[in-house]
Amino acid sequence: MGQVSLRGVRKSYGKVDVIKGVDLDVADGEFIVFVGPSGCGKSTILRMIAGLETITGGDILIDGVRANDLRPADRGAAMVFQSYALYPHMTVGENMGFALKMAGVAKAERAVQVGKAAEVLRITELLQRFPKELSGGQRQRVAIGRSIVRKPKVFLFDEPLSNLDAALRVNMRIELSRLHKELGTTMIYVTHDQVEAMTLADRIVVMRDGKIEQAGTPEQVYNHPTSIFVAGFIGSPTMNFVPARVSAGAAKLTLDDGRSGINVPLSAEQAQRFGKYADSRVIVGFRPENVTLAANSGDGFTVRTEVIEPLGSDTLVFFSIGASEVVARLPPSTTAAPGKEIHLCIDAEKIHLFDPDTDKAL
Repeated sequence: MGQVSLRGVRKSYGKVDVIKGVDLDVADGEFIVFVGPSGCGKSTILRMIAGLETITGGDILIDGVRANDLRPADRGAAMVFQSYALYPHMTVGENMGFALKMAGVAKAERAVQVGKAAEVLRITELLQRFPKELSGGQRQRVAIGRSIVRKPKVFLFDEPLSNLDAALRVNMRIELSRLHKELGTTMIYVTHDQVEAMTLADRIVVMRDGKIEQAGTPEQVYNHPTSIFVAGFIGSPTMNFVPARVSAGAAKLTLDDGRSGINVPLSAEQAQRFGKYADSRVIVGFRPENVTLAANSGDGFTVRTEVIEPLGSDTLVFFSIGASEVVARLPPSTTAAPGKEIHLCIDAEKIHLFDPDTDKAL
C-alpha cells in the first residue's frame, strides 16, 4: 500500500510561510505530479513527505500512519533527485545495491534484488560499468534503480529529468510511464515542465504561492481551468487572454481590440450560460489551437501578423488584439508572413470566461 494524505500541512522559515495549509489525498498506485513556478513550494512538499524537511503544522499520513516524527528511512518512501548522486568508484550494481548493503542484506540477496531492478529498467548489461561510462539517461535509470531495490511504498521524484537533453527527456518520460504501469507503486513527481505533467500524471496538482490552486486529471486541468493562473500555466503555448464585454443579450462577446471590437458569436447554450454576465466586462481565454483560418476573407476578423514560427507539425502565428498578445496554432501549410494580414476565427465553443477582478473562472 502507498496511500499518502496531507492534512493542513504548513511550512514556515521564521516569519516566512512557504506552505500555507495543503490538503491532499494520494491513492495507492496513483501517479501525482506537482507543477508550478519556481518558489511555489512543490519541492518543499516532496521533501516533507520524504522526511527531509520538518513540518511546521498539520499532518502527513502514509498508509494511515502519522509520519511527522518518523525517520526518513522508516517512512517507506524513496526519493530520486535532480542530481544522480552516484558513487563514482562503485559499479552500477554496487550503486544500486548500496542501500541494501547498509541495511545488512546478504550479498546473494542483494544481487537478486539488483538484478530484478536492472531487468525492469533494461540496464542489466550496464551492471559492471562505472557511472563515468554511462550517458545521462543511463545514470538516471541507475538512480531510479537504487530506489526500486528498496521496494518503497511511495516513489518521490524531484525534477529527475531536468538535466537531460530534449530527446532523452522524451525517452525517459516513456520509461517512467512504463515503470509506473509495471510496478503499480504510488509515485509523486515534481516538475516545472507542464508537458511532463500532462503526459505522466493521473492527477495534476497546480501549486501557487504555497497553496494548491487546482487539482485534477490532465484533461480537467487543461479544459476546465479554475483560474487565469492555471489556464496560463498549463499548455504550450499558453492560453490567450483578451479583455471583452458580454453583449446585453448575451448573444456575442466583443473582444477589446482598441478600436470597434471583434465580435465572437455565442451559441444558444452559451448565451444562456453567460446571460448572468450580460453587459459585463470579462477576460476571455482561448487556446492557440482554437484559433483557425477563416474560410472566407469576410468571416472572422483580420489581424496583422508579427512573428511566424514554423514547427514542422504546425505553425505558430503571433499577433495582437488591442494590448493583448495572442498566438494561433495553425496548419504547417499556412502561408502567413510577418507584417501581412491574415483572416482568423475563434472557436466560440472552446472559450473560457474569467472574472477580471478575481482571475477566477466564471
